[in-house]
Amino acid sequence: MRAKRLSLYLAVLASLAATPMVFPVTTYAADAATIQPKDGWYNKALVDYDFVKQNVSIPPKKGVVIIDSRPAARQYDLGHIPGAINIPDSQFDKMVDKLPADKATLLLFYCGGLECMLSHNSAFKAEKLGYTNIKVYPAGSPDWKAKGAQMSVSAAYLKKLAEDKSPYVLIDARPKRVADKGMIPTAINVSDSEFDKNVDKLPADKATMLIYYCGGLECVLSDNSAEKAKKLGYTNVLTYPPGYPEWEKLHGAPAAAGAPAGAAAASAAPAAALVPGKEKGSVTVDSFQAVWKANPGSVMLVDVRDPKEVASGMIKGSVNIPMNELEKKIATLPADKPVVFICGTGARSGEAYDTVKLLGGKVQAYFLDADVKFNADGSYTMAAKK
Repeated sequence: MRAKRLSLYLAVLASLAATPMVFPVTTYAADAATIQPKDGWYNKALVDYDFVKQNVSIPPKKGVVIIDSRPAARQYDLGHIPGAINIPDSQFDKMVDKLPADKATLLLFYCGGLECMLSHNSAFKAEKLGYTNIKVYPAGSPDWKAKGAQMSVSAAYLKKLAEDKSPYVLIDARPKRVADKGMIPTAINVSDSEFDKNVDKLPADKATMLIYYCGGLECVLSDNSAEKAKKLGYTNVLTYPPGYPEWEKLHGAPAAAGAPAGAAAASAAPAAALVPGKEKGSVTVDSFQAVWKANPGSVMLVDVRDPKEVASGMIKGSVNIPMNELEKKIATLPADKPVVFICGTGARSGEAYDTVKLLGGKVQAYFLDADVKFNADGSYTMAAKK
């Protein structure tokens, strides 16, 4: 009897020895079977497409930094997740200054798919630097693209396309009054608010590469137009989220396309002590902020950004009338006090001014030509365009 028990005990031990130990891996996947951890992976927090999709946004989602660990020229430049910054794993130690100061920020690494180790390598390096909220999207860029999600390109890629005279159409989605001051070379202007009226400007071949841009990472116009183009059947639609501000910083301002020469001012100062700005219809940032602080009820501040944008923050006391709804709601604007339009970059606010001046009758319309950061608590920071 004792011999039988010993034999059974030894058999159980042998079975356990033959079975590999399995340690739990935190995954965030709709289908866990799609993520099978491999040797060398950063297995502490693996995420899937759905998780990444929730954290990709233009304007970029606060508290999240998406990092493409692939080489720039051959991979990142040609197509990456919108809003992602590029820190090639081979250059990680030289580019740590691109990482956020807050070590609790969500760092979301990805690279070239399930066989690519670059994102995992970089995740380990970030952990050694003290970052505490690190996740890796193992399926990476191939999975993102295969699921039909938006892809973006870099300024370097745009420059190369132009130099190589490649077949593509670059489209500035900003209002004409803004685009006329300067566009990226080779671009045509199809304002997002005028998209449906200008589809004839798009190429007949639906496979043509279309690249949309607008006024920077806080501007949603290029994303909006890209989606409209896809609905029309265009199959190769890309965006350049940093847009004209980055291009101008890198390459200087191209010659303006027949825009009025800058300093058109009203003959008399607008009511409520608002002071005319350089652009016709604009008011200076300093005068607006002084009025808004001293007597906010003396003006109506209208935020013309989309609902998705204002959901993350808008100036306390302002009202939201999205640009694409403004024409229908002009009758709701007061005629007894100034109406000041605002957005994130000055593009749509200027377009709102033009619209109301054309259709708004006695409305005292003005706009802020400024870069504005909106906070969830109703506060803001504002800088006049230079």
